[in-house]
Amino acid sequence: MPDRFKHMSKAEKRRRSLSVKTIHSTVKGSILLGLTVLVVGLGLYGSSLINQSIQTANNLASYASVSAIHGADSVNLAKQVMAIFRSLTPEQRAKTGTEEYRQYFSSIDTGSGTNHRLLTHMMETFISTNEADDVYMAMFEDTALVYLIDPAEEDHFETGEWEPVERREANKFLHWNGKGNLYDISNTEKYGWMCTAGVPIRDDDGTIVAFLLTDIRIDHVIHGMAGYALRITLALIAVTALFAWRLVRRMQKTTIEPINSIAEAAAAYAGDKREGIENTSHFASLNIHTGDELENLSRVMSEMEQDISRHEEYITRITAEKERIGTEMQMATRIQEGMMPHAVPDRKEFDVFALMDPAKEVGGDFYDYFMIDQDHLCLVIADVSGKGVPAALFMMASKIILQSCAMLGSSAGEILTRTNQAVCSSNRANMFLTVWLGILEISTGKMTCANAGHEYPFLARRDEAFKRLRDKHGFVIGGMDGVQYQEYVLNLQPGDRIFVYTDGVTEANSVEGELFGMDRLQNALNRDPGTDCKGLIGNVRQAVDTFALSAPQFDDITMLSFTYNGPGK
Repeated sequence: MPDRFKHMSKAEKRRRSLSVKTIHSTVKGSILLGLTVLVVGLGLYGSSLINQSIQTANNLASYASVSAIHGADSVNLAKQVMAIFRSLTPEQRAKTGTEEYRQYFSSIDTGSGTNHRLLTHMMETFISTNEADDVYMAMFEDTALVYLIDPAEEDHFETGEWEPVERREANKFLHWNGKGNLYDISNTEKYGWMCTAGVPIRDDDGTIVAFLLTDIRIDHVIHGMAGYALRITLALIAVTALFAWRLVRRMQKTTIEPINSIAEAAAAYAGDKREGIENTSHFASLNIHTGDELENLSRVMSEMEQDISRHEEYITRITAEKERIGTEMQMATRIQEGMMPHAVPDRKEFDVFALMDPAKEVGGDFYDYFMIDQDHLCLVIADVSGKGVPAALFMMASKIILQSCAMLGSSAGEILTRTNQAVCSSNRANMFLTVWLGILEISTGKMTCANAGHEYPFLARRDEAFKRLRDKHGFVIGGMDGVQYQEYVLNLQPGDRIFVYTDGVTEANSVEGELFGMDRLQNALNRDPGTDCKGLIGNVRQAVDTFALSAPQFDDITMLSFTYNGPGK
């Protein structure tokens, strides 16, 4: 603790500390909080009114359903109407509300003494003797509400007519678990705010055949709440503005002016530093005697000014060291980039393009393509464990070993076997790498491949989409000595394409933490079937960037695209 730091006694803290000043402001804020609680209480009151409407609608629906079930054969009527509705084509259903549409349901007997007439009279009685806006029997069918009995005079629906509803509402009623009240609150241009409660009507098998529904408007509750909330909000804004004005005046003298003095001293300090002027008394010259934390702050800032001056020389040395390291890392990046093949072999029989984007200055991924002889092309992609400088060093050594083994003219499996032996013989860091390697016989299209724990490649036959090739996997290179790697053969035809990559593509993260994944990769590969190898990799890179947005890149991203054109092209 600096020697000039002033320790306040308990009595001074009770009178002068910023915490006491904050308490004073909090007391005033509590008054505003009380008003806010009043508004919340109003909301709870409005909620209770809505709940009352919900309960009323549910009770009425329950009573009406009992009457409908025991007073008439509502189940049979519902089955008849829905059987006709389900037999109609979409074109016929679209004619709802027309006389032609009503003729489809002319077989439903609506005469005196029928189930239809009894149910209609029953629901008319419920509407006239209760607070409901409508009591009716209907059934949900997908996103349609099919009216079975509708006694309403306004917005009346004949038997079998329907109107569209949201799938959410239909599912809520059709998949009700039997617990609590069954209702839905909606706001539509046609009906306004409406509470719809219902009770299912089931047949002997327990299958829902219809719903007894009750509508109660709740516009008066919503509109009343909105108007009152607006008035309260305006009043609170006025009170808040008045309180803020008084608080600012109080804080101006006790807090803002001392803080401004400290800020001006800090600005002068920064300005002198930019100009190269040595002055260590910017904060020591402040005349702040507020007796609280701000006075202590001015004393601490004075001590800090002295400390910064002492540390500047140290920071200068550290900065120079970081610049040296940065320069060396840039050189390492250029060296690693130089290790990657840039010139494509001048051959018409195939097209190849690759991309490596390390997560750090240097990375552990690499790709390679080179001619073993005039009729054999070697393709390689690999992913070293870890990232940064260690992975880069291991990557360059592994790449040289792989290429040397390949130039001996061995098969794909033998190349990986020899590479593994060489890596394991001097792998004290216990690092490893995954490798996919393919050797193409250009004259025949025969490609011999081997996979050492690498990602599955994608293969697209001519005029077909890319599909993941679940090839044989061996153990990772450097993981265990003595491993014998198996190989497999792809017989390529002109127009066939291969895409290989590292896990930095599929494991790219979005800002929400979701992985890019195989499905998005396959979609990106098949987005533009006619593009060349460079365009294909560009499509994948664009898809990854669009998916990741501002999320940081955690792993190296490397891709290689190859197209076989055929011999003599």
